[in-house]
Amino acid sequence: MKTRALVFLCACGAGGALWALACSRLSGGSFRPGAKLRTLPSPAEAGGSRDRLPHLGRPWFVLPVALALLVSLGACSKSPTVRAGSGDEPDSVVTVGITSVTRKPMMRQITVSSELVPYQEIDVYAKEAGYVKDLLVDYGSRVQKGQLMAVLEIPELEIQLQQDAAAVESASERVTHAQRELDRLEAQHRPAHAFAERMSGVAKKQPNLVAQQEIDDALGKDLALEAQVEAGKSAYQTAQSQLDEAKAKQQRDKVLFDYAKITAPFAGVVTQRFANLGTLMQAGTSSSTQVLPLVRLSQDDVFRLVIPVPESYVKYIHIGDPVQVRVTSLDKVFPGKVTRFSMDVAAETRTMHTEVELTNPSHVLMPGLYAEATLTLDRKNSALVLPLQAVNQTGGQATIFLVDPNNTLQERKITLGLQSATDAEILSGLNEGDRVVISDRSGLKAGLHVKPQEIDVLQYQSGNSQ
Repeated sequence: MKTRALVFLCACGAGGALWALACSRLSGGSFRPGAKLRTLPSPAEAGGSRDRLPHLGRPWFVLPVALALLVSLGACSKSPTVRAGSGDEPDSVVTVGITSVTRKPMMRQITVSSELVPYQEIDVYAKEAGYVKDLLVDYGSRVQKGQLMAVLEIPELEIQLQQDAAAVESASERVTHAQRELDRLEAQHRPAHAFAERMSGVAKKQPNLVAQQEIDDALGKDLALEAQVEAGKSAYQTAQSQLDEAKAKQQRDKVLFDYAKITAPFAGVVTQRFANLGTLMQAGTSSSTQVLPLVRLSQDDVFRLVIPVPESYVKYIHIGDPVQVRVTSLDKVFPGKVTRFSMDVAAETRTMHTEVELTNPSHVLMPGLYAEATLTLDRKNSALVLPLQAVNQTGGQATIFLVDPNNTLQERKITLGLQSATDAEILSGLNEGDRVVISDRSGLKAGLHVKPQEIDVLQYQSGNSQ
C-alpha cells in the first residue's frame, strides 16, 4: 500500500510539473519554483481575433503538453485516497474449525501399573534330611499335582523300617501266644465252673448228701481258674497293645520314609533349581539358616496382578469388575477381573490392596512381566460428549466457544462430568448438535462473525488389543 501511494504522489507531482511548464511556455516566460503562475487571456479578452495567438510562442508544443496534463490529472482523480486507521474498510471473516456435540458411550477409567506374580509360588524343601538320589526336574520343567520330582536316600530310615518290621512281627507272635494261653485257661475253667455249680445245686436240694469239703474244693477250683482266665485276657490285651504300638511306629517311619519322595504340591513350572544329584538336603523343619530348597515351583495357569487403588477410586471397586491388562513386552491385552481387595486403605500410601486374576491357558505370561491394568470405574451408554480439546479452563470454570446459527461466536459456561483422554461429558450448558470451536482459539472473542468449517478430531490411540 505504501509503494502504491508513493507512485501515486510521484504521478501527481509529475502532472503538476508539466502543468507549470505548459503555463510557462504559453506565457513566454520561464518557470521558477515558488513563482506565481499567470493565467492566459481568453479569446474575448484578447480581442476575439485568432491573429494575435502567434505571438504566444510555438503552437506545436501546446498539444502534447495538454495531453500529458490531462492523463496525469485523470490518473490522480481515479486513484483512491489511503487513510491510515480510517476504519472504512470491511472486516475480514475468520475461518474456525468446529465439531458438533454428540451422544455416545462414555466411561471413567483408571490405569495402574504393576507386576505379574504367579497365583502360587513356593520353595519345595525336604521333610527329612537325605542325599538326592534321583532328580527328575530342572529349569522350566512343567509338572502336574502329585508328580514325583526327586527321590532322597535316607539310610537311617531304611534301617528303622527293618527294625519296625521285626518289632511288629514279634508283637504279633506275643499276641498269638497270649490268645492261645487264654483259650487254654478258658477251656480249663469251663468244666470246673460247671462242676462247682452242680455241687452247689445238690447241696441245696439234698443237704448233707455231699460233704461240705468237696463242695468247697469245687468252688475254690472254679474261682482259681476264673482268675487265671482274667489274667490271660489281660496278657492278651497287653500283647495286642504292643502289636498296635509296633505297627504305629512302623507306619510313622514309613510316612517319614515316603518324604524321601518329593512330589509337586500343585501343577506348575519349575523356575529355580537349587540341588544336584548327591546333594545332602537338610530337613526343612530345621532352624538352620543354611537349609536350601530343592526347587522353586510356580503355578502359571493363573496369575495375580496386585494393584494399589487410590483412595478416591475405592468406592468404584467391586468383586467381578472386568479389567483390561496390557503387557507391554508382549504388546497384548488380556482380560481379567477383580477377585479380592483388602477393604482397608493403607495409612502410608492412601491406597487399597486390590488383586486382579487373569488366566494363562497358553502359558504366554511369565512371572515378573510389567503390566498395566485398566479398570472401568463408571460407564454411561448415552452421554452428551464434547472433545476435550474444545474446552477452556479459566479459574476452575470450563467454557467453550459456540457458533450460533448466524455464525457468530458465543462464549458458554459448561459443567463437565466423566472425562477420558479425548472426550468430556457435558452435564449442562450445551445441547446435542451444538457447534463448538475446536481449532486455535487465541484471538477469538464473543460476538465475532466467523466462517465455520467441520474438521476431524484427533483421537488418542490407547494401544493394541489381543
